[in-house]
Amino acid sequence: MNEINPKSVLALVLGGGRGTRLYPLTQIRSKPAVPLAAKYRLIDIPISNCINSQINRVFVLTQFLSNSLHTHIRQTYRFDHFSGGFVELLAAQQTMEGTDWYEGTADAVRKNLPHLDQRDVEHVLILSGDQLYRMDYRDMLRTHIESKADVTIAAIPVDRKEVHALGVMRCDKTGRVTGFLEKPQTEQEIDMVKMEPAWIDAQGIESRGRECLASMGLYIFNRDLLFEVLDKTPYQDFGKEVFPAAIRSRHVQVHLFDDYWEDIGTIRAFYDANLQLAQPNPPFDLVCPEAPVYSRPRYLPPAIIEGATIEGSLIADGCRIGSGTVIENSVIGLRCLIGENVTIRDSIVMGSDYFDTNEQVEAHLAKGNPPVGIGSGSKIVGAILDKNTQVGENVVVHNSRKVESSDDRAPCIIRDGIPIVMKDGILPDGWTLE
Repeated sequence: MNEINPKSVLALVLGGGRGTRLYPLTQIRSKPAVPLAAKYRLIDIPISNCINSQINRVFVLTQFLSNSLHTHIRQTYRFDHFSGGFVELLAAQQTMEGTDWYEGTADAVRKNLPHLDQRDVEHVLILSGDQLYRMDYRDMLRTHIESKADVTIAAIPVDRKEVHALGVMRCDKTGRVTGFLEKPQTEQEIDMVKMEPAWIDAQGIESRGRECLASMGLYIFNRDLLFEVLDKTPYQDFGKEVFPAAIRSRHVQVHLFDDYWEDIGTIRAFYDANLQLAQPNPPFDLVCPEAPVYSRPRYLPPAIIEGATIEGSLIADGCRIGSGTVIENSVIGLRCLIGENVTIRDSIVMGSDYFDTNEQVEAHLAKGNPPVGIGSGSKIVGAILDKNTQVGENVVVHNSRKVESSDDRAPCIIRDGIPIVMKDGILPDGWTLE
């Protein structure tokens, strides 16, 4: 059996584009920097998977609004001097060769090839920065090496009715990819790439009627092949160009994965994934001693709960929750200051980057604004409150009319039917959205 050496792998986490489908959460931050599960950021997921897989050389590629992402990475991921490990941000920049921004996932890697030309790198692992899942990449590396593949791609079995927004693969009996179709729309197209459920069962994964293999957008390339492809072709995107071309001329192997996996690409997906984490038996369990999710250590006091009723929710450090408050099925982020008799239901409150001093609170009040936090008597239902919001007393944020999208009440806008109070937004006493 070939030896599996995770130290031979260099990981690239692709930060994605402008993140327009996650707006306004991406108004002032890149997608990987979006907060997750009360105390993490999306970028913590792929980096934690790398660390738990003993892969400690990681580059994060981004070009949009990278300041908060850079700060988070710098303050979080530090390796000792002897391991040779690092997590570094590679932002798009002007060079002697050109001034263009990244034109796609493959183009982003191409513009950073000099950084990948490192000693002992045999394989390059390409990851997405906006997905929620837990994977040991050593299993994928083992599939890649034992099959003697040039490229290996992770795939998850899905039902045919779910494939219309996914790339779908067909394999031969050995798991070698022989066909690929991006976002098949008709039954005839799906039939072209469907698999026999019995083959999926034979790989040790219960098919349960699922007959399609969807690309997860996770790749392992042999290093030399990656350099060759990007040097000799103008391809700009891995999923749309590099991967389909490789199927025709190279050995591309599939690596099957069958656990929780969610692409956090829209406001609705972000909202649903966060609230699922607060359930009694979440599909993705943050409590996993064998493979923890890492993030920046913060020196905050424990949460103080003064006679509140809390059910099915995540509560982060540094919170103070007043008496009579009811919190149900919600995610409450760092440093949330919540007054008395507040109702928060089916909502994500991201908290604050800081505690206001007494002088700052007085300054807010002198301007007629509430301090950072949520004032007494307020009601937040089915909403997202971004960081540092100032919500006054007796405020109501509830899209009871089920409006799908609206910008009429900024700083509270509606996307995918979900009201979102934008970062640093101010809702004065008595403000109402119903």
